[in-house]
Amino acid sequence: MSKLKRLFVLIATGALLLAGAGTAAASGQKGGEITETEISFVNEGGTVYGTFVMPADVRGKAPAVLLLHGFTGNRDEGPVLQPDFSFDDFMYERTANVLAEAGIASLRIDFRGSGASLDQFGFEGTTFSGQISDAGAAVEWLDDQKRVGDIGILGLSQGGLVGSITAESHKNVSSLALWSPVANPVDTYKTVLGADNVADGLSQPSTDIVLPWGALITLNQPFFDELYTTDPIVAISHYDGPLQVVVGSLDTIVTPQPQYGETYMTYHDGEEELVVLDADHVFDVFTGNGAPALDDAIAETVDWFEDTLRS
Repeated sequence: MSKLKRLFVLIATGALLLAGAGTAAASGQKGGEITETEISFVNEGGTVYGTFVMPADVRGKAPAVLLLHGFTGNRDEGPVLQPDFSFDDFMYERTANVLAEAGIASLRIDFRGSGASLDQFGFEGTTFSGQISDAGAAVEWLDDQKRVGDIGILGLSQGGLVGSITAESHKNVSSLALWSPVANPVDTYKTVLGADNVADGLSQPSTDIVLPWGALITLNQPFFDELYTTDPIVAISHYDGPLQVVVGSLDTIVTPQPQYGETYMTYHDGEEELVVLDADHVFDVFTGNGAPALDDAIAETVDWFEDTLRS
C-alpha cells in the first residue's frame, strides 16, 4: 500500500492514572442518551473489567474503539485537573464521551493486575504479553456485539505498544490511533524505572521501585525479560491499516519527541498521520490548566476514527 503521509503540528495554548458496577446514562448531542455499561469477560483464567459506552440514537451498528491504558494506569486514566486542582472527569472518560457524541462506541478496560481486574494477580504480575492477550480478548468481545461495526484501537503510552501488536495480530481491527506510544521499551523503561532497577529486575524474582512521581510499585522478573523481546515497531511494520500517532513535544517519558512518533511513521506502510502537540506525555492533564492539549488530541483522534471506521 502506498504511503499517505500528513504531518500536522498543532501548537496548544497554555501549558500519570476506578471502576464500578451497573449502568449509567448521559445526554447525547442527538437528543437521546449515551449509555454506559460495566462489563466483564474472562481471559486466561482472570476477569477483565471494562466500561462499554454506546452512542445515543444508534440505528443498526456503530463503529467502536477499544481504549488501552498506560503503565500503572486504569480504564479511566488520570484526572483532568482544573486551575484549582479539582477535577470533573478523567482522561479516557472524556475521550469516550466525545467519541459517543460523534456516534462512535467505545470499550475501555482494566488490564489484569490493574484497576478492578485484580482477582488473578496484582500489578506486580503485569507483563506486555498479558496485556496484549487482554487487548485481543477485548477486540473479540467487541466483535461479538451485534450493534458494533468496525473496530478501532486507541492506546496511550504502554497501551500504544500493546495496541500496535494487537492491531497487527487481529485483522478485525480496522484503524489504529496511538497517543505517546512506547516505541523502544528498553530505552523508555530505563528512563521511567532507572537503569539499575532494570538490571536488578532481570536477575531477581521481584523488584521494588519508586517511580519518578513518587509511587512505589513492585514488578516481577517476566516484565523485565519482556522489555528485550517485545517490539512494537516490528509489529507496526506488518500492520497496513490506517495509523494515527499523537505525541507531545514536551514528553519526558517517551523521549525524544517527535522522533519516536516519526519512528512509527517510518516503519508503517499505509495511510497515516502524525500529530505533534505542544504538550507533555499525557497532554497536560496534571498541569492544572484543564488540559486543552488533551481536547486537541481527542478532536484529532475522533476525526481520524470518523474518517477510517464504518458502522
